[in-house]
Amino acid sequence: MKIKSHIPNSLTLLNLLSGVIGIIWVINGNIVSGAYFILFAAVFDFFDGFAARLLHVQGELGKQLDSLADLVSFGVLPGMILFQMTKVSTEIEWLPYLTLIVPLLSAMRLAKFNLDTRQSDKFIGLPTPANALFISTLPYFAIQWPSVGTWLTSPFFLIGIAWLFAILLLVELPLIALKFKSYSFAANKFRYALISIGLLLLLSFGLAGIPILILAYLGLSVAENIISPE
Repeated sequence: MKIKSHIPNSLTLLNLLSGVIGIIWVINGNIVSGAYFILFAAVFDFFDGFAARLLHVQGELGKQLDSLADLVSFGVLPGMILFQMTKVSTEIEWLPYLTLIVPLLSAMRLAKFNLDTRQSDKFIGLPTPANALFISTLPYFAIQWPSVGTWLTSPFFLIGIAWLFAILLLVELPLIALKFKSYSFAANKFRYALISIGLLLLLSFGLAGIPILILAYLGLSVAENIISPE
């Protein structure tokens, strides 16, 4: 087997390693660090697919390995973040376990994605990286806006977020994918709007802007489905 065939899988394993280290840090009480490891994982997740296409070494092994890595980095890790956030905000011992719906439905989402042939130019349901980024940056949002931080970190709100966004992983809702068939504004106005909003939020608020960006992503996707249904 040629060396180049191992390059994408090595990047996928770095995605997995980022998720594993992130879980360890979160379990040890460093909840805010989880967002950085999810970002690292997302970068490796992007480049493993890019490398596979560039080197023409796409295969079933890489596809399955990618899903396994994504389950850890974008399913288990955000689940642990919500678990730890809920745990430190309640004295009810069993309550934090309700947040573990996130890794469970993330596994369902990833298995469904592998079998679904409709997701070539749009996602059906919320992608696991978007869900993981939303969850992992909630602490930054709470720090940026202390006035909403109290209810944002309440255990019942966190459990509600866990269940709502876990369901969004599987819902039959077409969502924008940043895959351009052309670069005309008319055909991609919602993609350009999403990119513009994302840059503005990240430059203005850093990681605290990501939860707003994910909500904007959902809103723009719904708007696109209404205005430009396919």
